[in-house]
Amino acid sequence: MNTVSISAETPASDHRLSVAQQSINTIRTLCMDAVQQANSGHPGTPMGMAPVVYALWQEFLRFDPRDPIWPNRDRFVLSSGHASILLYSLLHLAGVQAVNAKYEQAGELSVKLDDLKRFRQLDSKCPGHPEYRWTSGVETTTGPLGQGVATSVGMAIAGRWLAARYNRPDHALFDYRVYALAGDGCMMEGISGEAASLAGHLKLSNLCWIYDSNHITIEGSTSLAFSENVAARFLAYHWNVIRVSDANDLDEVRKAFREFQETQDKPTLIIVNSHIAYGSPHKQDTAGAHGEPLGEEEIRATKRAYGWPEDAKFLVPPEVVEHFQQGIGRRGGAHRKAWIESFQHYKESEPALAAELMAMKEREAPAGWDRELPFFPPDPKGLGSRESSGKVLNAIAKHFPWLIGGAADLAPSTKTKLTFDKAGDFEAGSYDGRNFHFGIREHAMGAILNGLALSKLRPFGSGFLIFSDYGRNPIRLAAIMELSVIYIFTHDSIGVGEDGPTHQPIEQLPSLRAIPGLIDLRPGDANEVVEAWRIILSLPREPVVLILSRQALPTLDRSRYASATGVSRGGYILSEAPGGKPDMLLVATGSEISLALAAQDELAKRQVNARVISLPSWQLFGKQDEAYRHTVLPPEITARVSIEQASTFGWERFVGLNGACIGMNTFGASAPLKELQRKFGFTVEHVVEAALKQVGRA
Repeated sequence: MNTVSISAETPASDHRLSVAQQSINTIRTLCMDAVQQANSGHPGTPMGMAPVVYALWQEFLRFDPRDPIWPNRDRFVLSSGHASILLYSLLHLAGVQAVNAKYEQAGELSVKLDDLKRFRQLDSKCPGHPEYRWTSGVETTTGPLGQGVATSVGMAIAGRWLAARYNRPDHALFDYRVYALAGDGCMMEGISGEAASLAGHLKLSNLCWIYDSNHITIEGSTSLAFSENVAARFLAYHWNVIRVSDANDLDEVRKAFREFQETQDKPTLIIVNSHIAYGSPHKQDTAGAHGEPLGEEEIRATKRAYGWPEDAKFLVPPEVVEHFQQGIGRRGGAHRKAWIESFQHYKESEPALAAELMAMKEREAPAGWDRELPFFPPDPKGLGSRESSGKVLNAIAKHFPWLIGGAADLAPSTKTKLTFDKAGDFEAGSYDGRNFHFGIREHAMGAILNGLALSKLRPFGSGFLIFSDYGRNPIRLAAIMELSVIYIFTHDSIGVGEDGPTHQPIEQLPSLRAIPGLIDLRPGDANEVVEAWRIILSLPREPVVLILSRQALPTLDRSRYASATGVSRGGYILSEAPGGKPDMLLVATGSEISLALAAQDELAKRQVNARVISLPSWQLFGKQDEAYRHTVLPPEITARVSIEQASTFGWERFVGLNGACIGMNTFGASAPLKELQRKFGFTVEHVVEAALKQVGRA
């Protein structure tokens, strides 16, 4: 382990520090003071990596503090989200301006000194972990380790795709680089390996990860559980690997960043050794990424070692502010100005492409994207909703240029391959393709989709519903960040049949519905699929899970049943009881819609009038006003049966505590579908029996 002293360059009695060292020490002392005042947080990484991020921001990062959402800015991702105070201090010192939800300048600093003083307090712009859309200059929400670096791969992919589509010989609109700061925890998480493997395969030379190798995690030394050769691993991933033996050696740090920028055929990992030394020797063994407030005495001793006024708190020397203005401020402003001038000429020479970029920036769909949406005629045999979705996706994507995505090695099964002319595959050296091959990496795929969405593209990713669990964390983060990511999950039930319980989702659907802000859609026939896609492309900020079947679903005769446009309200009366006076309610989703309709017909023979309700989206239905919800589900009708090939958890919201829930309360089994339907009660006879019991009870 290389121990790095972070004492000042000059003796404590001499305050004539270089402006660079003074800036680094300002970052460190702001971080110490904020963590101490909050009595919460992690000072180790911010203090140890201050020289590295100072050099990056001040000398290399193409970022204009006056416009933190400039499209061609370099991205800086703090994957070590627990070190958030490091990023907040940089945002303050660099003078990053706040931007509101309408992408307008708010006329104030993104992070004021008072925000630093209120670190980790309610409504502060400096929460415990960086939050996208809350603090301008934060490129993505981080905290769960490994998510940031994996998301940065999506940003780098987006940069390559944007360049391939929009750059012209005289107008290099997109050539930004992506930097991500990670720690030992990020390297331990499996998602970082998934993402790094794909980044190396794609030769993303615009991507740089900075690995703060300080050998400390919450439990203590990394030697407890982590002894691999990280450099060798990344060399095997086809990355360029650079070592910086001393985090304080600015010349060595600068050399590493220059080498990254000169590398043209692979991503770069910069391994930085940083072991913190505080003012008092007893702190040496606890100086890691995860720590605790230092305490007033330790802070004074450390400031004294820096040649800093030891009793000053939140001190920001004016010459440091001026230094950042003359560095990143002036350089970033010049880059942005040149880009804007280039884009003005681009609008004249490439008006159609410029219009696309403007629509993308505002998260708007292109005009005419829905002009080829199909209508599916009635068909008792029908087709799987994965099949109809694939047809709809291709009809949309040819008119929606930045709708891009792929599958976790399952495109033939999920029917998500874009097959129209010139759709192409996104691969190393062929960055204009719109079909992505994520490999069997569901977790990394989810984070990469987030990175694409953060870059204003409209991404989709697909897989089997059972494997959504592998990618749960990035799905949750997409909901927190309000990103319009589309997750297409097929093989949605015991309809998987012979593959058995390991591949038959049971609890996945209700658990996804439990994520706040995530829109669920489980359409029941091909035309509900069409309307589901119409909804998806109208949502600028909500992530969506589209849940689709493998087995064929009858295409309903909409002259007999209600229009599928009811999907837009989350739930609707699909088939009304005679005279609009139902004795009971049958509520279903997806593949069970046709079962409910068959049961309705059978109940009519027994003089029981049933209403069939299609409920493809709990989230959207919950957004409707009470009057509409009561129109669909009249409170006075208590005889109710729900039908869904998933866990019954949550259905009491719609059928009441005394309603009948036909669903799954165990795992599935390996057998042909019809045998499974009989075994688990998804038959007309069983539904009718449950309905009659409900009517008798009522």
